[in-house]
Amino acid sequence: MKTYFIYILKCSDDLLYVGVTNNIERRFEEHQRGLNKSCFTYKRRPLELIFHQVFNDIEQAIYFEKKIKKWSSKKKLALANNDFDMLEIL
Repeated sequence: MKTYFIYILKCSDDLLYVGVTNNIERRFEEHQRGLNKSCFTYKRRPLELIFHQVFNDIEQAIYFEKKIKKWSSKKKLALANNDFDMLEIL
């Protein structure tokens, strides 16, 4: 069974990046090494992986990625910190 990951990276300037991948280790390394100069994270390295969630269905993963991309930074951080009370408030 194939797995997919939604992930949140914290950039060196404290901005957050949300993405989806089928290989979290490889994708994080690509971000960290700056392989794509046009990527949002390129000039914001070093990066920290602060959250990831596993999905078995790419459609669900993409749906969740699009949903949390619209969230505020505070709400994304609440998710990353497992602060479900704050997540509900925000």
